Amino acid sequence: MAPSTRRANAILVVGMLLAAAMAAVAAEAAAEMSCGDAVSALIPCGSFLVGAVAGAPSESCCRGAQGLRRMAGTPGARRALCRCLEQSGPSFGVLPDRARQLPALCKLGISIPVSPHTDCDKIQ
Repeated sequence: MAPSTRRANAILVVGMLLAAAMAAVAAEAAAEMSCGDAVSALIPCGSFLVGAVAGAPSESCCRGAQGLRRMAGTPGARRALCRCLEQSGPSFGVLPDRARQLPALCKLGISIPVSPHTDCDKIQ
């Protein structure tokens, strides 16, 4: 795939993430953190998560992921984050292998499994 096509796809994914975030904010209003906050934090990771760029995620991606980790400071916030990413990730073409790699590559130090089969209700 040509670099311009990958860039266009990444921009499309970011736009779709923003649209989903806006729709999800209302649905997650009662949660400790909104899905919109989560998606916004991960926007710099869009190219990495959909496989549009090779190698490691960008520094801005890792900063966003680290900020998201700080936002998810309680069990309720972590469960809300899990549900948000579980619902929105696949619709944007997030590659499961890339999502699994992100915590280690950004040195997040989390023990929550990143998988489409994670039971969000069991997250502490």
